[in-house]
Amino acid sequence: MKQTKEGAACAKKTSIGGQALIEGIMMRGPKKSAMAVRNQKGEIVVEEFETKGANRPKICKLPIIRGIFGYIDSMTIGYKCLMRSAELSGMSEVENEDGSSDKLPKWLMTLVTVISTVLGFAIAIGLFVWLPAKLYDWTLSRVVTTEKAALASLIKSAFEGVLKILLLVGYMAAISLMKDIRRTFMYHGAEHKTIFCYEAGLPLTVENVKSQRRFHPRCGTSFLILMLLISIFVSFFIDPISIAISGSVLPTVWRVLVKLLLIPIIVGLGYELIKFAGRHDNLLTRIISAPGVALQHVTVLEPTDDMIECAIKAVEEVIPEDDSDRW
Repeated sequence: MKQTKEGAACAKKTSIGGQALIEGIMMRGPKKSAMAVRNQKGEIVVEEFETKGANRPKICKLPIIRGIFGYIDSMTIGYKCLMRSAELSGMSEVENEDGSSDKLPKWLMTLVTVISTVLGFAIAIGLFVWLPAKLYDWTLSRVVTTEKAALASLIKSAFEGVLKILLLVGYMAAISLMKDIRRTFMYHGAEHKTIFCYEAGLPLTVENVKSQRRFHPRCGTSFLILMLLISIFVSFFIDPISIAISGSVLPTVWRVLVKLLLIPIIVGLGYELIKFAGRHDNLLTRIISAPGVALQHVTVLEPTDDMIECAIKAVEEVIPEDDSDRW
């Protein structure tokens, strides 16, 4: 059996996964999902709900396609749980001058979140799609003198790829310096350790969870960087295909548009790779997982005991009685 840590054998592989919230954890099982959040009194508040997408048509569960739907589900439920955790933990309250606090109206919280989400997507597209392409046009394109369009496009793709990775790592490192984000990253560690403990077949106790590893191959961080690497790989073929069809490379605007249109396929491929890496442990899967595990040193931190207690509560709520979470 695979070893999750020295002395802890992997008894099973589970499809259960989760997300760190504000002062809590959300876990998704095959049938039920649950979130466990500490309120302002220090009590763990548990809320459960049906796992979205469990009863979808078979076509939605085909390779690649299932990854697209899974990503949409994760984004949707993750957003809802994040907002709910802000309410439960008191983050959505505003402190008055007299020391008292008032909750922000729900419509205002929703409006702020929608605006933040839209801006977040716009910034992500600007940083990881438009900016690398334009920076190449402004800098290296003036230096690359090769007359071979295909070679020039490969150099451009390599430049954009390196820049994207540097931007992602730099962004993650920068936000990890913020106190609230560091706490969320610590809850992220509690989530991983609890899943490892469950997979090892050990009782879900704080001590057993503490002894587990922090870095999990099915982590959202790994999925994020895998999508980035796949997008870099795919971008190497955009200009050569364009040259073969039309005899010239695509203008920057069209190149960016093509990359945006390819996002669903990239998401689907990333999902299949992360699923494969989560199910198997061999040289190939360790290579696939390596970039994500490296980045998890920034996004997955050692949790405290009270954080682990939240993760245990969330996992216990979603473990199915019929063992349907087994991969």
